[in-house]
Amino acid sequence: MDHNASTGIGRRRLLGWGGLAAAGVVAGAPLAGARPAHADPAPPGDDRIPPDTLPGGAYDRYVAELAAEGKFSGVVLLSHRGRTVLSRGYGMADREKGIRNHEGTAFNLSSAGKPFGAVAILQLVQQGKLKLYDTVGTYLTGFPKDIADQVTIHHMLSGTSGMDSPDEDVQRVFQSREEVLEYNLEFAHKSKLVAPVGTPTNHAGSEIAIPALILQAVTGMTYWDYVQENIFKRCGMTGSGFYTRPQWLTDPHIAHPYMTLADGSQVDAVRNLDKSSPNPIMLGKNPGRAFIDAPGDGGFTTATDLVRFARGLADGTLLAQPYADLLTAPRVPHPPQTQGFRAAATVADASFGAYDMPVHIVNGQWVYDRAGANPGVGASWGIYPDAGWVGVVLGNIDGLPLAEMGDRLQQTILGG
Repeated sequence: MDHNASTGIGRRRLLGWGGLAAAGVVAGAPLAGARPAHADPAPPGDDRIPPDTLPGGAYDRYVAELAAEGKFSGVVLLSHRGRTVLSRGYGMADREKGIRNHEGTAFNLSSAGKPFGAVAILQLVQQGKLKLYDTVGTYLTGFPKDIADQVTIHHMLSGTSGMDSPDEDVQRVFQSREEVLEYNLEFAHKSKLVAPVGTPTNHAGSEIAIPALILQAVTGMTYWDYVQENIFKRCGMTGSGFYTRPQWLTDPHIAHPYMTLADGSQVDAVRNLDKSSPNPIMLGKNPGRAFIDAPGDGGFTTATDLVRFARGLADGTLLAQPYADLLTAPRVPHPPQTQGFRAAATVADASFGAYDMPVHIVNGQWVYDRAGANPGVGASWGIYPDAGWVGVVLGNIDGLPLAEMGDRLQQTILGG
């Protein structure tokens, strides 16, 4: 079977995804040295702008209503072929200092940042420094023999390692990058093989931690520094980074996470490390306790930077086309209930696990997306390569209806 036909990620779709961004226009602003947007003819694909995506349209009104009801604080951005169609900010990035959310505000991504790790690994594969069939033991020591000898990089990126992860110490307050690195190493070494290799495991924590350790062993750089240099910097993602708690507290462009307590009140999690989430899904957690996000996970980014990331995947800035194909190639079929934050009213025709993200067929078109949540943190971004859209929802309060917002956005762009 032709690979591009089976994955739906051929050159036509990559061009459609990059669109006018390839002419140097991202989020409405030209990049340095870019050619004017009119220099190239329109790329193949559907150039129609659904009225409901425009300012004042149905999606804009829907988000405004959520914000008015106190159900949304953050930023929504819709970009078509690199041009901003809709950009809205609601609520406060820092209530104490009176700083509002806007499209240049950096939000914590939680699990929505995990694809950065997959891109980083594929860069090393492209350079011949790694092989997807290499096992954990090829690069790392101290792991159980069954993991070291059987679990490959491919298994971990595709969420099919058969591993389980130890419980996290959610009460621990970290004080340095070095402490986080040491803890991550200890955490990874406690991993266990609990099912045959190849068994879907829904991206266990070990499947994120161990590839980051492999990256560090191969490059001699921390995961954070590697991604900063080879993903954020390459794409011009100037508002993105793996910020530390001191930066979170002092940098005015970083949104603070507002966590809901058992009595219904909201507190700034990063200024109240003694407070914990009562939410059963995130019980006892407080994202501010992490001095910096664990390697392979999280990070902070802006809505406009995620559009730049999408462009970087489409135009070869991050990966050559065959390796970009590998990133989003469907691998493990997902039943509807495992679609996570995107499992809302309209279920995809088909959904699959790719490398550190799900991909879907919706109304005959591909959608690549990733979502994440933590106390006071909600993030969801989606790339619609056939239609040339990128949709971003970033928030900084608990209870964001990410599934509903993603579903409404999907319907608005693709219909149905």
